[in-house]
Amino acid sequence: MKKIIITVLVLAAVGAMGYTLFSNKKKSEAKTAEISSQMKNDIAVSTSPVKMQMLNDNLSMVGTVLPNNDVNVLSEAQGRITHMNVKVGDVVSAGTIIATVDDELKQAALISAQANYDKAVSDWNRYEPLFNEKAMTSAQLDGAKLAVKTAEAQLLMAKRQLKDTKITSPISGIVSARYIDAGSSVDNKTAIVNVVDISTLKVRINVAEKDAFALKAGDKVAITSSVYPTQKFEGKVASIGSKGDEAHTYPVEILLPNNKNYPLKAGMFAKVDFTSVARTNSLIIPRAALVGSVKDAEVFVVENNRAKLKKVLIGSEAESNLEVLQGLNEGEIVVVNGQNNLKDGFDVKVIK
Repeated sequence: MKKIIITVLVLAAVGAMGYTLFSNKKKSEAKTAEISSQMKNDIAVSTSPVKMQMLNDNLSMVGTVLPNNDVNVLSEAQGRITHMNVKVGDVVSAGTIIATVDDELKQAALISAQANYDKAVSDWNRYEPLFNEKAMTSAQLDGAKLAVKTAEAQLLMAKRQLKDTKITSPISGIVSARYIDAGSSVDNKTAIVNVVDISTLKVRINVAEKDAFALKAGDKVAITSSVYPTQKFEGKVASIGSKGDEAHTYPVEILLPNNKNYPLKAGMFAKVDFTSVARTNSLIIPRAALVGSVKDAEVFVVENNRAKLKKVLIGSEAESNLEVLQGLNEGEIVVVNGQNNLKDGFDVKVIK
């Protein structure tokens, strides 16, 4: 009886596995048939040719607003935090005491170092007349002089160690983060707070190589933000990178003073208009042709009534058009409507 039950269970398991394999095969065949059917049926799309066109006189790009200075204030002393003097959002000046580390032992060390230094100086003052009277050797006098230098170095170290228990901000700015509370223990290089200086802001963008050579430090630019759509800010090109990235774009940094009436914050997006850049003819495609993001751009190109997916490198943006730096040639036909139903290799039917 037991063998019969085991045999039945084994047969049931084998049957279940066979059914699963058969079901998966049917699903795979159905999926293949669906794709094959789609490829046999021409998908209707709208297209536009890739063409050479003069862009607008202005080069416009979107960048990220960054603080002029962004500093993590670190502890240079080891011990327990006895006082935290700031909170997030506080405005601090350079030299403001952010926090205090327990300094009892450091004060005792300073008192001891000061006493040793005073004794060494006193001994020197007594030994020098004795040496002049030949009552002591030059070696003894040199030893006294060395004792003064050693005590002086120890005194300087003790003063610095006591000073380090007062953790100060190296820059003026706003406390954007606080990592430690009073009572916490810290080591050397423990981050206490983050301070950002946004009195002056930076906007960083990457421009195409031809634009990098058209720009120069000191060029004025117009900056706008979606937060203040009617307000324009004026900035200046501070630096142009000497080394491009893998996409052959070059980093450009723009400085602008923060506006008290229309303040900007670090991390915001900002649109930069370079009015000094003279534009030349460029390969242009409609923005609607883009598949994916501008940084990882692809388009469908129609060749012999079949869709072919191509990677492209996008440059600047001009209204509803995009500049193509790499990946396409003039006269190629790109899909601008209907690409949501496309895959690489699908047959297409171009409609007006």
